[in-house]
Amino acid sequence: MPEKPQPPEAAPEPKVRALDARSLRGLAHPLRMRMLTALRHDGPATASQLAERFGESSGSTSYHLRQLATHGFVEDAVGHGKGRERWWKASHEGTSLDESLIQDADPATRSAAEVFLREIATTHAQEVGAWLNDAPNWSRQWHSGSDLSNFTLRLTAAQSEELLHRMHDLIDSYRRLPETDGTETVRLHTHVFPLGASG
Repeated sequence: MPEKPQPPEAAPEPKVRALDARSLRGLAHPLRMRMLTALRHDGPATASQLAERFGESSGSTSYHLRQLATHGFVEDAVGHGKGRERWWKASHEGTSLDESLIQDADPATRSAAEVFLREIATTHAQEVGAWLNDAPNWSRQWHSGSDLSNFTLRLTAAQSEELLHRMHDLIDSYRRLPETDGTETVRLHTHVFPLGASG
């Protein structure tokens, strides 16, 4: 009797670091966030390599890497490099921010949450700009598979949260797809926010 085909193995869930007030204050610095993003997307690097990439001194990137390590965002990349320079890698694939931190009683925590969210918005804008600059070099098929759209809906806060969860579940279902020829890394941004007076 022929064996039943097995369904594709589920992709592991991404390792995500939930931020608390202390770790948020340790991360909420534009250069630290950019360096952490680079380590997550491009793999391990040294302080010198990150300094060259971001136009900083290696002393500055070394300091911020040590701060990231203190809060558990980066760690030694064992097996990289043969010289004396230290290689670093990201400890997690992503971070999540509890909404309560945005309205925390501590002004320093609220300020850190604002820096964190504004840097994410800046990064999203930069990534979209980079795509537009490079768009002529991609195929017609990839243009059909790319999108810059916006939608306006009338929802309650609960309905908006439900929509977000359904969107995230759909995106997560695509993590299980096997890689084939033509597979590329794809970035998806979600921006969902109310317009008008605060409620």
